Amino acid sequence: MSEINEKIIDRLSSDPDLKELIRKKERFSASMASIMMLIYFGFILMIAFAPELLGETIEKGGVVTWGIPLGIGIILVAFLLTGLYVALLNEKFDLINAKIIKKAKSGK
Repeated sequence: MSEINEKIIDRLSSDPDLKELIRKKERFSASMASIMMLIYFGFILMIAFAPELLGETIEKGGVVTWGIPLGIGIILVAFLLTGLYVALLNEKFDLINAKIIKKAKSGK
């Protein structure tokens, strides 16, 4: 590895902004994953312990049960959370990342 790259790596490894960025990204990712897991496992637990609730039709004599819109809702929430995750990463974290890279290259 070249000497210039080693200097950049040394600066980055001691950069408090980078450590803060990593901490924020990890916390944000863990939060988003936890929300999705709670929703998904809540649905699975509902299937296991209250199947009659999900098997009940929406309207009397109808064919569509409550499980169908709830399942579709979970899929939609997953898409929304993914979109939110990408949007926030692009909006906030990429700016911080660019600032860190610029600072590492300039040597400040």
